[in-house]
Amino acid sequence: MSQRIKRVNSLLKEEVAKLLLKEIDFPREVLVTVSKVTCSPNLIEAKVYISCLPQERWREVSRVLKKNIWSLQKKLDKMLKMRPVPKIIFVQDKEIEKAARVEELLERIKEE
Repeated sequence: MSQRIKRVNSLLKEEVAKLLLKEIDFPREVLVTVSKVTCSPNLIEAKVYISCLPQERWREVSRVLKKNIWSLQKKLDKMLKMRPVPKIIFVQDKEIEKAARVEELLERIKEE
């Protein structure tokens, strides 16, 4: 992975997280975080991995993100001084889910 793509990933992660915090009203009692961003090599699109707690509320969070993606993209285009600005695609980060499952299994082993 090139240095440029690493810098773009980092920049997008930071800026999208700020936008989500300021611009989007998520359902009550849901914690939403941007866990990572991966841009395509040609910088046309960027997958923004989102995790939410509790995980059962992902459908609601996903709906809110899809509803607001156009305005978020537009604000991102204005904020960033780069061309092209990658098209953002929100994806559920399943790593948190896997980690929680491992924790659960370790607890069971510990109890036995």
